[in-house]
Amino acid sequence: PGTGETTPRHGPRDRMIRSAMALMCVQGVSGTGLREVVTHADAPRGSLQHYFPDGKDQLVREALALAARRAARSARPTDEGEAAGRPSDVLARMVARWRTWLSDSDFALGCPVLATVVDAASNNPAIREAAGAAFDEWQLAVRTELVDAGVPEARASGLAGVVISALEGAIIMSRARRDLQFLDLVVDELSPLLDGAALGVS
Repeated sequence: PGTGETTPRHGPRDRMIRSAMALMCVQGVSGTGLREVVTHADAPRGSLQHYFPDGKDQLVREALALAARRAARSARPTDEGEAAGRPSDVLARMVARWRTWLSDSDFALGCPVLATVVDAASNNPAIREAAGAAFDEWQLAVRTELVDAGVPEARASGLAGVVISALEGAIIMSRARRDLQFLDLVVDELSPLLDGAALGVS
């Protein structure tokens, strides 16, 4: 998630990871070339081999790890002291961020983890494992926020998986139709379920 723009405060290694993630968001793994990453990151020639001796696979795995951290943050309140609120607020935060990312990119931006699974994971066990770990980290973050908002622990993990699955589907449909209504539908349909879970309503 996010565009992964680079800034001068980041060193060449971080810039290349951020650039790889940004490019994967738009064009997947197979469409992201190593030279393109170096150019996008404004990194010195030859630095890729220095920082990523295992080549593109290592760079992709690290980009997925960065994407996981950003996805996890999207579930958390922006302000550190912000109250937990309702379970539906967790979903609303993630959807709001994706509304911005899709709108700002003219619907070009997608989830780099999903793009990787579709594009490259089936023939590469290491990348598949990294993508799975990224989803695990995201799900754990959503689960934690739901528990803090009052959802019983026994339901929180499953509901976190439902939230992420629905959001990923809405992102794909929004990009295909160039319409944010699918994000709104996820909020409208899942918010009562999430808030009901905190109240013990099945």
